[in-house]
Amino acid sequence: MAYKIFFLSKERGAILKEIGEKLRIARENMGISVEEAAEDLKLRPSQIENIENGKMEAFKDITYLKYFIRDYSKYLGLDKDDMVDEFNEYLFDYTSKISIDDIKSAKRLLENKKEDKKRIRSPYTLEKRRFYLSPVFIYSLIFVLIIVIIFCVITIINSNNDDFISNSINSGYIIK
Repeated sequence: MAYKIFFLSKERGAILKEIGEKLRIARENMGISVEEAAEDLKLRPSQIENIENGKMEAFKDITYLKYFIRDYSKYLGLDKDDMVDEFNEYLFDYTSKISIDDIKSAKRLLENKKEDKKRIRSPYTLEKRRFYLSPVFIYSLIFVLIIVIIFCVITIINSNNDDFISNSINSGYIIK
C-alpha cells in the first residue's frame, strides 16, 4: 500500500527544499529549462517546480514522489541512490515523529472516504446496465425484416400489374 501524505510541518519543508534545491541547481548548471526537463521526464512542469520548491503537499502519494525524485536525479546526472536515500532518511525521520493519535485520525479519515465510495446513492449507480442482444435474436430480426421487405415489393408489383390489367380491360384491349 502506498504511503499517503497526511501531515504537514515547517521542519519537513526545509529538508525537502534542500533536496529540491540540489535538483534545481543541477538543472540550471546544465542549462535545461523546467519545460524541457518536464517533457523529457514525461511530467508536468508544475511537478518539476513543486519538487524543486519543496512543495511536497502538491503530491498525493509519497511513493510517486520518491520515483519522481529518483528519475529526476538520474536525468540530471546526480547519484539517484544518494538522493533517494536522503529522501528515505527524511521520510523515516518524519514518520517516526508522528503521534499515535495522528495515525489513528488519518486511518479514520481513510476509512470514512472508503465508506463514502461504497455507499449506494441510487439503485442505478451500483452497476451500469447494458442492453445485450444475442446474435440469434439479431439474425432472426434481420430475417423477418427481409421477409417483410420481399412481401412489400411483391405487393407493389402485383398492384401495378392489377392496374395494368384493369386499364386494359376497360379500354377494350384483351391481353392474352
